[in-house]
Amino acid sequence: MKAIIPVAGAGTKLRPLTYTQPKALIPIAGNTILGVIVDQLLDAGVTEFVFVIGYLGEKIQHYIEKTYPNIKRTFVTQTDRRGTGDAIWITKEAVAGDEVMIVLGDTVCDYNVKETISQPVSQIGVRKVDDPRCFGVAELDDSDKVTRMVEKPLIPKSNMAMVGVYYIKETPAMYDALEKNMNEPADEKGEYHLTNALQMMVEDGISFHAFRVNNWFDCGKKETLLSTNATLLRQMDESQPERPSYDFENTVIIHPVHIAEGCEIRHSIIGPNVSIGEHTKVEKSIMHDSIIGSYAELQQVVLNSSIIGNDAYVRGLSQSLNIGDNTEIDLG
Repeated sequence: MKAIIPVAGAGTKLRPLTYTQPKALIPIAGNTILGVIVDQLLDAGVTEFVFVIGYLGEKIQHYIEKTYPNIKRTFVTQTDRRGTGDAIWITKEAVAGDEVMIVLGDTVCDYNVKETISQPVSQIGVRKVDDPRCFGVAELDDSDKVTRMVEKPLIPKSNMAMVGVYYIKETPAMYDALEKNMNEPADEKGEYHLTNALQMMVEDGISFHAFRVNNWFDCGKKETLLSTNATLLRQMDESQPERPSYDFENTVIIHPVHIAEGCEIRHSIIGPNVSIGEHTKVEKSIMHDSIIGSYAELQQVVLNSSIIGNDAYVRGLSQSLNIGDNTEIDLG
């Protein structure tokens, strides 16, 4: 079995952070979005990966080769961003007929991966949402068998959104359906959707079962990224027998937090729900519910619900910031 992880998107909703780094590599809870996904799959015994790269793809490739040097990996480039259907279609040769686990590269879910890939029929992860019109939607019968899948329906007949996690046993049938879909006109945005191909498979009599994820974070927006960071920090804190000990000058640490190696912090209050990257300097500052990149420098700031990129310099007072890499701001 192989895992397919599409990470070709430009992450426009997270700019300016994504001008210089892919969305999948934004740090959360001492890891990255992509790292969380890969770790989940590795823990379940998945060892072969196909990464669909595009925008800043060389950074994705460098990260995987450096962080996971021992996994079997293939990189496939999506030159034109034509949707999830196209992203999966171009992996056909790399997959070579194996069963696949598909996890979209901006989605972090809490679910039992081992249980999912041990099921006798193909699986689709779902989560109940208030407004399903923004998502692919799965219609289910009383036994959670999928009867229909629709991409962003105007009048939804179900509130079960598909979260971007799929276990496909019938991969030849999936690629046949994708090919048929690619021969049809694209949508108004020029995109082809995996949902449409999966619906073709249902119409051909292939069974899909829906499983409910415990938590689902679509990390394509600042708010959900910060929420994901807070949730993962709490889970890390609860799972550790002892909290890490930080010794910074005249500084109060309010857990849960994650502070990487090489940081210099003085006269500050850090936490809760704060992640700080490596070799960052913080002085006379207060921050909570925030993500701070590596090699950043912050002086005399008050931050909440903020994301600060790598190599950023911020001085002064603020309440909520979304700062990209290599930025210098003086709010004094």
